[in-house]
Amino acid sequence: MKIGIASDHRGFNLKNELINYLNKENVVIDYGTNSTESVDYPLYANKVTKSLINKEIELGILLCGTGIGMTIAANRIKGIRCAKIDNLEEAILAKEHNDANVLAFNVNKSLDFITESIKLFNESKVLEDEKYKRRNELLDKIG
Repeated sequence: MKIGIASDHRGFNLKNELINYLNKENVVIDYGTNSTESVDYPLYANKVTKSLINKEIELGILLCGTGIGMTIAANRIKGIRCAKIDNLEEAILAKEHNDANVLAFNVNKSLDFITESIKLFNESKVLEDEKYKRRNELLDKIG
């Protein structure tokens, strides 16, 4: 799988750990930031989301202090469904119910939690239930 990943300055170290782990079985593209110097997170969320829209990657991963800022920034882009993941069930439901294509995490999550979340997300399938299709179509129309 081709994964794009970005972080703000608070997520820089965790991002690098995650890249090292994910590179074992995936192609990972690092969209920055490249240090712990303070940056504006929307710029980095935009790099990942634009790459996803352009089909250069198949999944986006965003990391910031709370995960909230990156989620908000990503979801401003038409065609993006970014889910902030706080527990393993949310990782599964983000795929099954919402057909998410970007996952966001706060920097207090462990590497083990994030990698397990990504694994569960990737193993899950979008549910074919009519209510989820309808809701996702509404998201596409509203955006």
